[in-house]
Amino acid sequence: MDGHTFVTVARADEVEPGSVVTVHAGETPVALSRIGDRFYAVQHACLHMQGPLGAGRLHEHVLSCPWHGWQYDVRTGENEFDRAIRLETYEVRVEDGEVQIAV
Repeated sequence: MDGHTFVTVARADEVEPGSVVTVHAGETPVALSRIGDRFYAVQHACLHMQGPLGAGRLHEHVLSCPWHGWQYDVRTGENEFDRAIRLETYEVRVEDGEVQIAV
């Protein structure tokens, strides 16, 4: 075991493919994206000015911050303009239709 605890943050059928939503893993807000049947979780606050990434737009695997358009790959957390800048990412699994994030 890797020592992570998984917490349920949503039902898989509540998150539409191609969308991003804000969920909470305990007290931590997280931006949860769904691409097809795969789920990805990154920190909620944009690295630029803490914009709410859960309110952003998802195009394929790129999440755009709603405030100033900073873009990140939800699969890796990498910033699309400067690969040295990276969001925190979280391990995600789906168990019995529930989306769970490792904390």
